[in-house]
Amino acid sequence: MSRTISLERIRTDGWFERFGENIRSFHTLCEVLGENFFAFALIAGARVSSLMIDRFNPDHSLVEFTFGAAEDADAEMERLTVMEFRQRLVSTLLSPEPEGPKAKDIGDDLEALQKHIGMRSLLLAPLYGYGLKDLIVDGDASKLRIDKPGGAEEAGVDTFRERLLQHVREELDKVVDRQGGTAIDLQNVDAAEKAAADDDWDKVVSLLESWPMPLAIYWRTPEGQSLPEQARQRIAEGLGLLGTACAKLGNEVQGEEVLRLAVQYAQDGKAAAEIFLRLGKMFLDGERWGEAIGPLRRARALGSQPGQVLPDIAKAFIARDRAFAAYAFILEAESKGLDRAVIDELRKSVKEKLGDDLGRLETLLAS
Repeated sequence: MSRTISLERIRTDGWFERFGENIRSFHTLCEVLGENFFAFALIAGARVSSLMIDRFNPDHSLVEFTFGAAEDADAEMERLTVMEFRQRLVSTLLSPEPEGPKAKDIGDDLEALQKHIGMRSLLLAPLYGYGLKDLIVDGDASKLRIDKPGGAEEAGVDTFRERLLQHVREELDKVVDRQGGTAIDLQNVDAAEKAAADDDWDKVVSLLESWPMPLAIYWRTPEGQSLPEQARQRIAEGLGLLGTACAKLGNEVQGEEVLRLAVQYAQDGKAAAEIFLRLGKMFLDGERWGEAIGPLRRARALGSQPGQVLPDIAKAFIARDRAFAAYAFILEAESKGLDRAVIDELRKSVKEKLGDDLGRLETLLAS
């Protein structure tokens, strides 16, 4: 006769996020190690003591760590590169866990229930979107009722444990595949510019996708703050291309993050106007009219060509029902001799918003 044991009391949903609330270095560790690998370290019992960050190649950063409980004074301090540390963590997680009690022997003991499923499985499950709902016991056999994206399912405990370990293996495979691709090669910007000119946004991403993480870390170092101006502006230009490419390929959130990192590197330098212009145009493409106005006006103030930015500012103001403000930029576009067809289209939109008030305004301005 089968019985169902609720797992509500031992569910671990959100454990990693709650842990991060109490660790000051949480975000740095997630950036350098990778969010899931830092979670793996906690599950495997590895305690990171320090990081020596390689500014341009985080995978070559050094991790000092020990295995064992915090009070274990005899734990040996070890030092590995980030990549070697990840491999060590995966090897630890793939090693067999101590055998738990048989399904029929669980009873109402919570510790026995945890050991039967496996503490590693309980902690790994929420990392991959699995919610453990019930354990169904039928003699020596047991299976889990699982909530997951796309619906619920049932799986044997051993089958589910192996699925989680496969996720762990795949996590390592992904970083191994990109190993060696995280160095910042400024020559890639030349190739990315050519690809962007051909609207080959996939190639832009392939050339520059490894840049954001090391550059975000590097910016917070003294060396990053004192980077020579020419290199800093070229980095900003590369990040600008990558941000636009991400948005063009449908990932606007990532595109915005990359462009905001580009703004940090550009400051008020020669690349800044183009970066703000890219950010503003991305907001326009996403119909985020109000958010577009600030970056576009900043681009104008930093020297963007009138034809690149004035019509877009007017368009954003019109979409926000601020037709009088839009009209001011239309007049400026006229004074700069911009394309007549573009100006006439903008005037038509303003006329629809203002009606007869536009004629009175024009008469007032002419007098």
